[in-house]
Amino acid sequence: MPEMACAITGMSQQPTINRSEQLLRGVTMQAMQYSFTLPADYDMSIISRRVNDKGSALDNHAPLIFKAYLSARRNSTETPSHENLYAPFYLWHDNDGMTDFLTGPGFEGLVNAFGWPAVNTWPGMIACKSGSGFKEARFASREVLHIPPFTTMENLRAEERRLVEKATDTQGALLALTAFEPSHWTLVRFRLWPEDTTLTNDPNIQLYDVLHVSHPAG
Repeated sequence: MPEMACAITGMSQQPTINRSEQLLRGVTMQAMQYSFTLPADYDMSIISRRVNDKGSALDNHAPLIFKAYLSARRNSTETPSHENLYAPFYLWHDNDGMTDFLTGPGFEGLVNAFGWPAVNTWPGMIACKSGSGFKEARFASREVLHIPPFTTMENLRAEERRLVEKATDTQGALLALTAFEPSHWTLVRFRLWPEDTTLTNDPNIQLYDVLHVSHPAG
């Protein structure tokens, strides 16, 4: 059976699904990311060693659907970035799991090492789909968009579902999700890829190297 982080969610008519997909039915998934901007001359191998040493700590953390440990190197040829970044991306089963993490010793240790980050959350899951092998992803892309006032949200939802399906079914993404938050009306598109993508010329898309993926159900 292929490993599944998530299946298409929010559909009015649900297709037949396998057991691993069914485990996620009725779950209020929470997407979350924080990002640390590191100095231009920062030795990014420190981040790689940290993930090698600590990344497996959440491999069996039940409240988590997945955590992608992400970094970007300034002026990298594979994942072009204006800055050195350490920016893990999480998908939680629910708000309780996220809250427990943010108030626990793991996050405290992160803050002591890197500082106090702004934590972005997107509780409105529009669509999420993954296939086999997404834990082997090498690259990630993340796009954050502002939702204009008076957007017809039903139309936006349908279009974002279509884009998630397209990403996994025809573009080669190993995982794709879209979520939004209504406080500042932003939408996030997150993808995991097996190789460098053709999105590198889009200035609105941040690309990352994937250092590790924790997926407790995998």
